Amino acid sequence: MIVAIHQPQFIPWLGYFDKIDQSDVFIFLDNVQYKKNEYQNRNRIKTINGWQWLTVPVLYKFPQKINEVRINNKIDWKRKHLNALVTNYSKAEYFEKYIGYFKELYSKEWEIISDINIEVVKQLAEFLGIKKRFLVASEFAPELSEEEPTERLIKLCKLTEADTYLAGKDGAKYMDVEKFMKSGIKLTFQDFKHPVYNQLFGKFEPNMSVIDLLFNHGEESLEIIRKYREG
Repeated sequence: MIVAIHQPQFIPWLGYFDKIDQSDVFIFLDNVQYKKNEYQNRNRIKTINGWQWLTVPVLYKFPQKINEVRINNKIDWKRKHLNALVTNYSKAEYFEKYIGYFKELYSKEWEIISDINIEVVKQLAEFLGIKKRFLVASEFAPELSEEEPTERLIKLCKLTEADTYLAGKDGAKYMDVEKFMKSGIKLTFQDFKHPVYNQLFGKFEPNMSVIDLLFNHGEESLEIIRKYREG
């Protein structure tokens, strides 16, 4: 059984869902330190002027964990997000198929960044046709939040009875690979090659949120994500 583990991100890019697709169990690592200016509260969409961020404003105080970071609801971010989606994707072929979900999403009250991230990833995976078992680290292994990073990953794998861990492409940079190999769990690395697909507004922009792909290609999206996968 293959397990993949990743911090919950906001409307992630294609590579995040490629990792979910290749796993049997995907664990949201929500009880580790929040990282500013990354993808835990923002991601990119394509516009007529290139790309732009969709950012969820947060009230972060070091060293809060992801599942402790509150959203700053004094800022009208939900209206801005929805307006950005309507403005930039209303002419996309599958806009009407998915915009209802986002209208509902932004009609709800969200307090913690990890909560909206996890909800959105699960739903987007369903839209893609990816059916996997999802777990949230803080719910079944809260005591592991203070562990050394590699040891934490090993223990999460053992708790789920996984025999293989699927790490990100650059996983070896932050993991103790030797310790992992000695644990008896097979270690593999993701090798995602970004596909080129039809977008609105001219020149192709890679590394957009997966919603860019969904609005433009609908049910073909998963096939496109898998396009260059080896093996």
